[in-house]
Amino acid sequence: MDLNLDGFSPQEVEEVKRSVFITTLEQVKGWARSSSIYPVTFGLACCAIEMMGVGAAHYDLDRFGSFFRPSPRQSDCMIVSGTVTKKMAPILRRLYDQMPEPKWVIAMGSCATAGGPYVKSYSVVKGVDQIVPVDVYIPGCPPNPAALIYGIHKLKEKIRYEARTGKKVI
Repeated sequence: MDLNLDGFSPQEVEEVKRSVFITTLEQVKGWARSSSIYPVTFGLACCAIEMMGVGAAHYDLDRFGSFFRPSPRQSDCMIVSGTVTKKMAPILRRLYDQMPEPKWVIAMGSCATAGGPYVKSYSVVKGVDQIVPVDVYIPGCPPNPAALIYGIHKLKEKIRYEARTGKKVI
């Protein structure tokens, strides 16, 4: 966007360029959404311990604007960490459906992303993406808290990119 500054002195034009910020409402919404992510935790196995470590004092996820919420209706992001069984899959889907739009999903750990070492078991879902759409995959068994923070930053970049371009990233 460009402002029409005809008729202004060079000093006034310079002052306007230095102090006026021009953007779209979609970019402001994308910035606000990416700056305050409220994840609901869906910890199912050992990866949940690492996810809890992210909220503790040493890693302090709150400093990045992400605050764990106790209810899916207060959340815009779901972090699935651990082994998802076929018995747990409908509950996972129900919680996802209760989240308001826009919503995002992070699959944390090799069990959530692809079934992990239990991939040959009849009762394990071979990846959360068979139940809900996943936006960010964090590999590892279990991934450390720094990897989860990195994944949350990647999700924030994705949110801002989608707001800037208007294109949904798959």
